[in-house]
Amino acid sequence: MVFNLDPDSISFPHPELADEDGLLAVGGDLSADRLILAYENGIFPWFSEDSSILWYAPHERFVIFPEHLKISKSMLQILKTDKFSITVDKAFTEVIHSCAKIERKDQDGTWITSDMIDAYQELHRINYAHSIEVWENEKLVGGLYGIYINQVFCGESMFSTVSNASKAALIYLITHFNLKFVDCQFHTPHLASMGGTSISQQEYLSILKEQNANTL
Repeated sequence: MVFNLDPDSISFPHPELADEDGLLAVGGDLSADRLILAYENGIFPWFSEDSSILWYAPHERFVIFPEHLKISKSMLQILKTDKFSITVDKAFTEVIHSCAKIERKDQDGTWITSDMIDAYQELHRINYAHSIEVWENEKLVGGLYGIYINQVFCGESMFSTVSNASKAALIYLITHFNLKFVDCQFHTPHLASMGGTSISQQEYLSILKEQNANTL
């Protein structure tokens, strides 16, 4: 059953009530308070420019636990060189705009709308949204952004304009911060090759609710 959210009340139905495809609710807004509550409960927005706001809570989540991260030999060699320099939260706006503009196979347009960009920039301002930037010769060539909630990093999107740049960003995120896991939301062969695995919504929420400091 898909629920219609009351625009005057910041609340969500329980994630377990989501449809088979993970769709839980429609409507509401992209205010910081609503977005934070959503992520605290394993819910995220995903919709296109001409759609109402759609909120998802998949019954299975694809995640990477730090201890399961797989780095190929070729990638290890790249990381040992000075090919890339990597920063954190130095170019959030540039990263999210790059994620919105990058062309993706089998995808027409982007779900990172102007309203989404504004909302996540506000979450960045209040220290909930973060970015990893990858530079080559002082040019931004890759990166990712997402939401950090209770030692879980909910990855929203990544981009690269040169080979291995987004992979370098993800590896840096996992190896340089004390994370329970990175939430990749949905399975892809690329993320599976790096150690991604599916867990149930119940396990996801159980780990997410464990109390820890909320500082990246």
